Amino acid sequence: MSILVKPDTKVLVQGITGSFGARHTQLSLAYGTQVVAGVTPGKGGQVFESKVPIFDTVAEATKATGATASAIFVPPAFAADAILEGVDAGLDLVVCITEGIPVNDMVKVKRAMEGKATRLIGPNCPGIVTPGPGKDSQGGCRIGIAPGYIHKQGHVGVVSRSGTLTYEAVWQLTCRGVGQSTCVGIGGDPVNGTSHLDVLKLFEADPDTHGIIMIGEIGGSQQLPEAGRRFHRGCHRPARPAHGPCRSHREWRQRHRGSQDSRLQRSRDCRRTHAFRNGGDLAGYDVRALKRLCWSFGVALRWL
Repeated sequence: MSILVKPDTKVLVQGITGSFGARHTQLSLAYGTQVVAGVTPGKGGQVFESKVPIFDTVAEATKATGATASAIFVPPAFAADAILEGVDAGLDLVVCITEGIPVNDMVKVKRAMEGKATRLIGPNCPGIVTPGPGKDSQGGCRIGIAPGYIHKQGHVGVVSRSGTLTYEAVWQLTCRGVGQSTCVGIGGDPVNGTSHLDVLKLFEADPDTHGIIMIGEIGGSQQLPEAGRRFHRGCHRPARPAHGPCRSHREWRQRHRGSQDSRLQRSRDCRRTHAFRNGGDLAGYDVRALKRLCWSFGVALRWL
């Protein structure tokens, strides 16, 4: 099992005819993702790669193909409308890859999505991958920009605010023979659709996820309450939170969109979790820690 997406999930791509959207749609198709439709206003009736029909609207695409998830590769000025179009069409999942969406636009999107069934991942995220059983994990579902070949089918859930640290952790796990159930990049923007805690709840409810790695990102404190509540007050899955890094110098200007200038600080929640000072061995440390936690929880270790 997995969370949010499965190998048979039908996916449509908003912005499929742009260079960025086209490239990653090709990679998703090669990975085995069921990309059933593309959406670009004014280009309805065309066919992408001789197999994926293009529609003018998301509503038309979902009605014709039965797509339940969307990947958004559109410019920042139009991304908020693209998200809401997916919500109005009744999609189960919208994954917004676009970086640079105005914060005010996302505040309006969050307000408009209240009470709706659609789940938003992102914006400014690498997306979501559920690895498949084939070579280089092919045969799974890849929505976004994460490299498919670094994954391996297994039982560790990964949720991360940082895109590049997602890839680093996943690749190190795979190199050690540890597979993943689903890997979720929630995005680094200050206003996003899905939080660490939301994903942790999904992993905890998934019987096929035996362990969890949570990765934060410099700037803000979004991950700290989740770490404090979930990992130290009743999380039923072996888990290892990682903040990368736990602090920064007040004079440093962080160039990532989701980051901010911050004073040297160590919050109580941060002290209660492990800050991985050597990112080059993050997964190695996690495997050892997860093994110890698994023994304490009585979880079988065949997957390690």
